[in-house]
Amino acid sequence: MAENKTRITTLQLALMTAAAVISLRGLPMMAKEELTMFFYIGFATFLFLIPAALVGAELGSAFASKGGGVYTWIKEAFNQRLGFLAIWLQWIQNVVWYPTVLAFAAAGIAYMIGKPELALNGTFVGIFSIGIYWFATWITFKGTDIVSKISSQGFLIGTVLPGVTIIILAAVWLAQGNPLEFLNIPSEQQTLVHEVEGRMHPRLLPGIRGMGDIAFLAGILLLFAGVEVHAVHAQELDNPQKQFPRAIFLAALISFALFTLGSLAMAAMLPYDKIDLQGGLLVAFDQSFARLGIPWMTNLMGALTAFGVLAGVMSWISGPSRGLLWTAKDGQLPAFMAHTNKNGIQSHILIIQGCIVTVLSSLYFVMDDVNVAFFLLSALTIGLYLIMYMMMYAAGIKLRYTQPDLQRSYRVPGGNTGMLLIAGIGFVAVAFSFVVSFFPPTQLPVGSPAFYVGTVMAGTIIFVVAPFLISASVKKKPQVLQSQPK
Repeated sequence: MAENKTRITTLQLALMTAAAVISLRGLPMMAKEELTMFFYIGFATFLFLIPAALVGAELGSAFASKGGGVYTWIKEAFNQRLGFLAIWLQWIQNVVWYPTVLAFAAAGIAYMIGKPELALNGTFVGIFSIGIYWFATWITFKGTDIVSKISSQGFLIGTVLPGVTIIILAAVWLAQGNPLEFLNIPSEQQTLVHEVEGRMHPRLLPGIRGMGDIAFLAGILLLFAGVEVHAVHAQELDNPQKQFPRAIFLAALISFALFTLGSLAMAAMLPYDKIDLQGGLLVAFDQSFARLGIPWMTNLMGALTAFGVLAGVMSWISGPSRGLLWTAKDGQLPAFMAHTNKNGIQSHILIIQGCIVTVLSSLYFVMDDVNVAFFLLSALTIGLYLIMYMMMYAAGIKLRYTQPDLQRSYRVPGGNTGMLLIAGIGFVAVAFSFVVSFFPPTQLPVGSPAFYVGTVMAGTIIFVVAPFLISASVKKKPQVLQSQPK
């Protein structure tokens, strides 16, 4: 009976994964690129999302019985320490990401209570972010079963429903004869418009004068990340070898459709200068519902988007931290981090995670501009996750040669050549995006370029070196303990 309580279905895992991938907070970033968004979405879909889904599906089905997610994949391909680095990067980038997505939830609540100005109030955003995160952690303590239910339902109600609503509102906007705002971009935005016979026209391909002009590429790529994160739950499926690949492909399809149509809808309705990274979606709701004479709907959408964020946060809380538990049991972390509660949840890891999120969310208390804090935290997560993906692609290729007889219920098509091509394309795309992530975007006033580059570079180095130092310090302790009885 106890075993049945932890079973999850293919659809539940697909929705949990889609909830981890999709956050409506990403729509303003893509909408900010206007029609050039198709270049970024195409790049992210065909050079990242599809390769990641294919490689992740093969690795996930091959090691479903072992569990551990990317930790096991990289460990089997290379060694234990690199496996620890991979799951650490997946986990720590996620921890840094929480305050950014929680700020979006705070904006949703601000609109729900009819006080949109609170969305830019650092004190409100900080307090809300900390409170809602600990609430999500408390729910996660109750077990995977309740997390999967809330994540799936919250994703449908709080992400898919508002996403579909913004698409419908754009259709109404167009049917009423209103102008398409992506045709009226300010002329100074030369990466987005170009002059043809004396008239300004929107670009389909970005005008690139420097790496900063495509700095959003790495951020948009990260919006499509996460298709592999719930591989740690593969063992909770009745038939993981068959169900996991199906779930991961369904999640990828849902992600592509909602991101593309939702961001295009925002670009159609909002003038360029009205699209801000934190509250852009809610501004679109506010403007549209007020024009239709039903302003109260904005309050409802604010509540729903906040609920969607809660579902996404819970989906991520139960993923990378679960993989980190495997490393603790494998001796890569202090023994106390391997502790689980009566529901089998990694309670000590979640408490430590919550403390780090609390410290990072406190940035909102001290930074004058919430949007700057929002973007800086986002920038810190990008490089870390992209390194993990490069390791995953490399593992997929190496395992085809070092473990050719490993049972894989799903295989990337085309034999070893197919794996080399698909994983190779994904690796090159991620490596290029990793380089781009260190350039300040020209579309945003990020302040001092030197501060931006220095912060992102320092954060990347610190978080990459940290797991090796932790692992080295842990390795010394068992030797001391073993020598004492002698």
